[in-house]
Amino acid sequence: MRALLEASVALVNALTDGQARGRPYLAPEGAERVEAVRAALSTGADLGLGEADHLAGTARVLRTVFEAAAADRLDDAAPALNALLRASGARPQLDRAPGQPWQVHFHGADDSYAVGWSAGCATGLAMALGGDYAGRLGVCAAPRCDRVYVDTSRNAGRQFCSTACQNRVKAAVFRARRAGDDA
Repeated sequence: MRALLEASVALVNALTDGQARGRPYLAPEGAERVEAVRAALSTGADLGLGEADHLAGTARVLRTVFEAAAADRLDDAAPALNALLRASGARPQLDRAPGQPWQVHFHGADDSYAVGWSAGCATGLAMALGGDYAGRLGVCAAPRCDRVYVDTSRNAGRQFCSTACQNRVKAAVFRARRAGDDA
């Protein structure tokens, strides 16, 4: 499940417009989108623009799920996720790579690369929302950043998408405090 959650975060952050680390972020298009999907999923798979576009659509739906869950609106997150599960035809299957143990994977209705990842990400988020991770899906609390994350910390205290955003906020607080001391 953790791998699927990490893939969901990577796809949302790579393929949706918004703000990242204090700057506007425009999702890549065309060949750059294909490369962004490869990087997000850590794969060198032969991937076409149609599949990358499909995964960009999935990422937009997943973003709405993260945003709703982060705002404690699970009644909004669940229907969006259920629609994606139905659209992808998500189904579990035991698979094994040579020399590896059996693992549960989630396939889509047509087993294409994009539909399979859409099904897997949707299933991973569904398991999170229906389990112990429901309160651990978040949107970065830093100003001018809307990247998403899954809080896997022990104390469930994560607020930022990255240490870069956390450091930006800490530095701004320090500067503000220092300016107040100088006054």
